[in-house]
Amino acid sequence: MSADVAGYLVVAVVGIAGLLLFGVAMVMRRMLAPVSANPVRLTTYESGVDPVGSHWAQTQVRYLGFAFLYVIFAVDAVYLFPWATVLRDADLGAASLAEMGIFIAVLLVGLVHAARRGLLRWLP
Repeated sequence: MSADVAGYLVVAVVGIAGLLLFGVAMVMRRMLAPVSANPVRLTTYESGVDPVGSHWAQTQVRYLGFAFLYVIFAVDAVYLFPWATVLRDADLGAASLAEMGIFIAVLLVGLVHAARRGLLRWLP
C-alpha cells in the first residue's frame, strides 16, 4: 500500500470511528434519558434565570460592541503570534509580509470603525 493511500485510509478510519461513536452516543442517550414531559421541563429557560413578566424585554445592544472588539483582538492574536514565531524563516519572503500587512489593515479598519462608534471610550 502506498503512502498516499495509507493517508486516506487513516482519514477514512477516523471518520468512520467518529460516526460510530456519535451513533453509539445517540443510542445510549435515547436509552438512558428520562422521557417524562412535565410543565416544569417545558418552560422557557434562559441563562439560568426563569422568565418573569411579559414575553417582551429590551436587551442592551452595547454588548454587541464588546463582542465585536473581542473578535477583532482574538483573531489578531490567533494569526499574528504563529506568524511572528516563524518570521525568521527565509521561505516566507515578501509575499507573506504583504499578506500580513493586508490582514493588519483589515483589522485596523475594524478598530477604526469601533473607535468612530465610540466603543473605545472608557466612560459612558
